[in-house]
Amino acid sequence: MTDSSGSPPPSELNEDELRAELQQLRIEHKDISDAVEALEAIGQADQLQLRRFKRRKLLLKDRIRQIEDQLTPDIIA
Repeated sequence: MTDSSGSPPPSELNEDELRAELQQLRIEHKDISDAVEALEAIGQADQLQLRRFKRRKLLLKDRIRQIEDQLTPDIIA
């Protein structure tokens, strides 16, 4: 099934696409972590910018967990 743009919805991405997205999200998460640490080390960081970075990190972390859940098969005990 595709949407109006012809792309499959996120739930129908294949495993390779999910792994690629996961890798990109992890890189972005690490980059933002590094940026937050650098801004905090300066001591005169823009608090609004820090909040935006931290909010973005949380969103990335949530998406990373969603993808990891999709890639990890459910084991019925």
